[in-house]
Amino acid sequence: MITRVNIIKCGGLIMKSISLTETEWSVMECLWEKAPRIGREIIECMEAERGWNRSTTLTLLKRLENKDAIIAEDGDKGIREFKPLISREDAALHEATGLLDRVYNGSLSMLVSTFAKKQSLSSEEIDELYAILKDAEKANK
Repeated sequence: MITRVNIIKCGGLIMKSISLTETEWSVMECLWEKAPRIGREIIECMEAERGWNRSTTLTLLKRLENKDAIIAEDGDKGIREFKPLISREDAALHEATGLLDRVYNGSLSMLVSTFAKKQSLSSEEIDELYAILKDAEKANK
């Protein structure tokens, strides 16, 4: 499998944007929920959430480490602790941008229109969308 890596400039910093598979995303969710975690905690989390065995979880941890999505460091008493190097928000933005580009040819209005037509929006969601659009309009002036 090829890992797609985008280089993003953010406030003068250069950051990597990493694509995650569905299985990698599950491990990241466990770490975003609470970090740092030791391997045993992640193995238990993945066993409960996905029914995975120890070796599957360890393989995914190594893959995420190789992608620079997580870091493993020696913690107290020399026990390795795993921490995410990318935030959930950054990963979600990367995934949403990929979907937008791939499926909707970069058209945000087409994406919103599709979901608005196919799903029933609550009045709270509609108000939130209006507020987002008003903020975007102010930012563009």
